[in-house]
Amino acid sequence: MADHLGQLIDWQQPWFAPWAEVGRPAWAHVEQGQAVFSALAAAVPPGRAIPRFVGDTALPAGTAYEAFVHASDSVPTRDNLHDFFNGVVWCVYPRTKRHLNRLQAQAIARDGIGARRGPLRDAITLFDENGAVFSAPAVLQDALRARDWHGLCVTHRAHWREARLWLFGHALVEKLAVPRKDITAHVLCAPGGLQQAAQVDAWLVSALDAQVLATKPFSPLPVLGVPGWCAANEDPAFYADAQVFRPRRHTVMVRP
Repeated sequence: MADHLGQLIDWQQPWFAPWAEVGRPAWAHVEQGQAVFSALAAAVPPGRAIPRFVGDTALPAGTAYEAFVHASDSVPTRDNLHDFFNGVVWCVYPRTKRHLNRLQAQAIARDGIGARRGPLRDAITLFDENGAVFSAPAVLQDALRARDWHGLCVTHRAHWREARLWLFGHALVEKLAVPRKDITAHVLCAPGGLQQAAQVDAWLVSALDAQVLATKPFSPLPVLGVPGWCAANEDPAFYADAQVFRPRRHTVMVRP
């Protein structure tokens, strides 16, 4: 695995910045032949209160993954890039990961495992896999919600000096190991001024209660549109690609 995928992780890319402290040394252990769960355990920063990483065989057959993590305080981890980044996010945003896992486990205990997850578990899964946090001035957040891509990234581009996009979803970051223009995050808008991952972690725990999550309060954002994340987006024409930067759909009201 490491011989092939290790070449795909460019830790210098700006989206990896909050992840590199843990991810870079952990991936070095993987490249040396360690299993992913062992490599992650070796790279956990001192004093970081997170579950144990264990091999995926620790998950009993027929047991829901989220319920097992909550009950055992351990994270079954396969030897692939997806689970590697899931482990890294546990280290970067431990409070939020515990919070979301607790909500998942409570929903499973209450409702069981059915054919559908339900709105709460769907929203948690969506954010856990593909979420991001946009700490930015109101003018940028309003443009994002309106899908005003030209306003967001061209007209108001100077305001990005006061903004930051924090990636949370491990599937999202896995995709960015091989970046392409259409990779899109589900973004939660946050107060401006969040400068450290620990601040984002604390804010998410306070903001994401079950009622809020069930509304799926996320806005789509193609992440290579972030100023500074892609040289091509210096050209305003980059945002004119409607197949990627899609306009908001307008609901047509039909009178009876």
